[in-house]
Amino acid sequence: MERLKPFFHGRPKLLVVDDQPINIRVLHELFRPECDVFMATHGEQALTISRELHPDLILLDVVMPGMDGYEVCRRLKANPETSEIPIIFVTGKSHEDDEATGFELGAVDYIRKPFNALVVRARVINHLRLKLQGDYLRQMALIDGLTSILNRRGFDERFDAARAQAQREQKPLS
Repeated sequence: MERLKPFFHGRPKLLVVDDQPINIRVLHELFRPECDVFMATHGEQALTISRELHPDLILLDVVMPGMDGYEVCRRLKANPETSEIPIIFVTGKSHEDDEATGFELGAVDYIRKPFNALVVRARVINHLRLKLQGDYLRQMALIDGLTSILNRRGFDERFDAARAQAQREQKPLS
């Protein structure tokens, strides 16, 4: 994870979602030294934590009671607040159709259980790096390099959001 430090202002936030405590424990121990690891044991809890925390990456099991991982992914990708969070499915489902479904829903990777810790670690590091580089590029596209304030594109995005909020609340924009 040393290679990630130039991209982070703090430690990366990783959300592990699995209904099996042993799987959560193994992934927590694997990433605890370099990441702030948060845990959820069911879909609704994962959605709530994702909205509040905005993790840098989510490791998500598919097979869970109640809401399965596919539905959690659908909901996260449908919400503008959480749609940019990369999701890696870590699951015992090993059929190619399951993997294809995961990618079609917007996952960035699919890891089959039982997993190799070194492979999971390498994939998580790569996806964290990609996510943070993308965040940096988005920021560069919205901030003027000389003044460090919003450029026209950034202003337009903020203005549209402020106008929509003013309309919802039936208040003046000024």
